[in-house]
Amino acid sequence: MPVSRGLPAAVQRGGRVLLWGLAAGLPLLFLGVFFAWPVVTLIARGFVTQDAAGASLDLSGFAEVFSEPRTWRIIGLTLWQGVLGTVISVLLGVPGAYVLYRCRFRGRTFLRAFVTVPFVLPTVVVGVAFRSLLVEGGLLGFLRLDGTFGAIVLALVFFNYSVVVRTVGGLWEHLDPRAEEAARALGASPWRAFRSVTLPSLAPAIASAASIVFLFCATAFGVVLVLGGVQYGTIETEIWIQTTQFLDLRAAAVLSVVQLVVVVVALSVANRTRARRERALNLSAATSAARPLRPRADAVPLAVTAVVVLGLIALPLVNLLVRSFQTPDGWSLANYANLGTTGGRNALSVTVWEATANSVRTAAIATLLAVVIGGLVALVVSRRPRSRTGRRAISALDSVFMLPLGVSAVTVGFGFLITLDKPLGIDVDLRTSGLLVPIAQAVVAIPLVVRTVLPVLRAIDPRLREAAATLGASPARVFAAVDGPIAARSLGLAIGFAFAVSLGEFGATSFLARPDAATLPVVIFRLIGRPGAENYGMALAASVVLAVLTATVMMVAERLRGDRSAGEF
Repeated sequence: MPVSRGLPAAVQRGGRVLLWGLAAGLPLLFLGVFFAWPVVTLIARGFVTQDAAGASLDLSGFAEVFSEPRTWRIIGLTLWQGVLGTVISVLLGVPGAYVLYRCRFRGRTFLRAFVTVPFVLPTVVVGVAFRSLLVEGGLLGFLRLDGTFGAIVLALVFFNYSVVVRTVGGLWEHLDPRAEEAARALGASPWRAFRSVTLPSLAPAIASAASIVFLFCATAFGVVLVLGGVQYGTIETEIWIQTTQFLDLRAAAVLSVVQLVVVVVALSVANRTRARRERALNLSAATSAARPLRPRADAVPLAVTAVVVLGLIALPLVNLLVRSFQTPDGWSLANYANLGTTGGRNALSVTVWEATANSVRTAAIATLLAVVIGGLVALVVSRRPRSRTGRRAISALDSVFMLPLGVSAVTVGFGFLITLDKPLGIDVDLRTSGLLVPIAQAVVAIPLVVRTVLPVLRAIDPRLREAAATLGASPARVFAAVDGPIAARSLGLAIGFAFAVSLGEFGATSFLARPDAATLPVVIFRLIGRPGAENYGMALAASVVLAVLTATVMMVAERLRGDRSAGEF
């Protein structure tokens, strides 16, 4: 008999409240100190004026910013970019999820890792890779997409295709196939069986994937800057321009608020969609429900997936690889040999190999933070309270921890610099500490960890927990016996995804990394911005190194994951 069964009911309730309070309080404290505080402080500086009478609130910036036609054009482009990128990513990603997760074939693990590489590549590098394909004289120059809105959308789909594939596929792989087989036995066509049986079960994962993709598309920075320039600016690029070029914190603050509103609305819609459709799904607990690939029966999703993988993903990456071997003197390994130097005219403070070591070390710390904090968030958010107030609180908490995905990296980076000199009165200047970059990367990775682990926990039949609690098990014992073993199925993938995303994180890191501790994405960006064929060749070679490193991490994560987990990523 469990020891907790002999404890007074009041003590048991108090213990549960304490444990759940700690599980929710620690992530909220982390988010409050390292996200909300820097962001709010920076935005407040744009709305507070200093005069002889002291500080006063000044909201006139809203009228000034919204009176500009450019502002409305930027907002419209941001929303249209997000919607179009999301729709195309979902339409292409669902067939990919079927092929890569519901079907078994040789090389499937490699392809899963391969389609994930674009998601963690530095955005500026991807922008340059796409532009080299689309410029006049490039391999796809005949399409005349260089400098167009279509080029931006293609690059965004390139980034976010894997989000849909992994989010939907991770759940689809473990759906019990008997319901769809029963529909087929009753005479339903394959399409009708999918539409009436499988699609409703996948709806929560599709809604979650769509919300994440919309956030990534609407807040894209490097891709828009490289491929669209000023003509196709978005809220994100405009915040960067107002902050770094004009030092107009008031305009940047107004745009940050606008961006935050867009993010909150998107998250609210996604949460309502999932809440209406989400239920305890009948997962294949022990093994994958995937079956051998049938080239004839699966011809349509197989063809769509082949076109996307070869034409949209492989082509830019192969182009990047080929260009990395080109030098002014012909084909050679000179660009890779130069990675041990600081570039032409000492463009860098560290070599590319030293930056790679910095990236790995920083990503390891960020992953540890992200998995601990994100795991606690997923555990709390996976609960299904019976009261309406409890359900609303859980939904709000889920949305709160998605906010870092939608807030400008410029805002977060500058916020860190103006607030974390002595956080909470602690006599430590984090701005000069090596911990600042991994903390910033962890803030970005936490939502991805949550989205990886959360569907697995939510798919657990709540009656299992209720039965364990009825038998006297404490919350800790319930977690160890029910939640823990099932959540562990997605832990390997969560670790791999957090590590890979931290390796490629560029936005906040570009503001925070010291020159002598630069990470690989920051070094690549600096090389691209320096004149000379040597520096540009090194940037391409370093990008290949980052892509190979990322692919390796994801392949290892797939091995750790095995064929058992089901998650959004």
